[in-house]
Amino acid sequence: MPFEVLAEYRCHGGVQGFYRHRSVETGGAMKFGLFQPPQISAGKLPLLIFLAGLTCTEETAAIKAGAQRLAAELGLVLLTPDTSPRDTGIEGATGDWEFGEGAGFYLDAATAPFSKCFRMDAWITRELPTLIAANFNVDIDRSGVCGHSMGGHGALTLALRNPGRYRSLSAFAPIVAPCQVPWGQKAFSRYLGNDREAWKRHDSVELIRSGQRFDGTILVDQGDADAFLEAQLRPELLRQACVESGQPLTLRLQPGYDHSYWFIQSFIADHLQHHARALLRN
Repeated sequence: MPFEVLAEYRCHGGVQGFYRHRSVETGGAMKFGLFQPPQISAGKLPLLIFLAGLTCTEETAAIKAGAQRLAAELGLVLLTPDTSPRDTGIEGATGDWEFGEGAGFYLDAATAPFSKCFRMDAWITRELPTLIAANFNVDIDRSGVCGHSMGGHGALTLALRNPGRYRSLSAFAPIVAPCQVPWGQKAFSRYLGNDREAWKRHDSVELIRSGQRFDGTILVDQGDADAFLEAQLRPELLRQACVESGQPLTLRLQPGYDHSYWFIQSFIADHLQHHARALLRN
């Protein structure tokens, strides 16, 4: 699977690169970032995927999260995919920061015209890992997934919908119940149509309630000064669903922290260590 090198930079003894390839799933060019730590030359390393939030790109977490230093020490490869297809030409896919380009919600759209190229689930879970495994020294069977906000929603739902695919799971300020909040309702009605039962297959709270499980403890950090906490994020709904179902969850409410990457920088080390404990086991 061919890809194009857009830029590569020396970083903490490894290489932070940005790349582009022609995606079959989305029908267009897709970008991703990849940090390869210095140990990459000695053998295949585990992969941690970081899914970014609304308006973000493949560069956002790579530049702002501050994850590379500890990833280099631990020997983790970091993958930062873009958040949606770009330059789709679809009417209604631009001009609204909560929907469309920059807001793919990590699902495969079911309604026209978005179903033509908004296939983020298929790209993230199948096509992109195949490309990474074929071209980089990565052990794709040792993969974990993390995300922020919309990307936290993506991390939770993709892990719950694909049992066994990921060995570790965490999220920062995730949208845990998109069926019940404005961000999710806007996106789901346009991507998936009006069948609310179909929406539940992309909602982590509903997935857990329906019996889906992640084989391990989910780590979630949430700032209590987050402006989106009460209207959009609703972490208490995730806690309730996990308690009722027996899904192990560590949910930490962090005093004074907001929704920004300053929050993520403050706790990214805890998340990397959480993933490393699962991914560095053979």
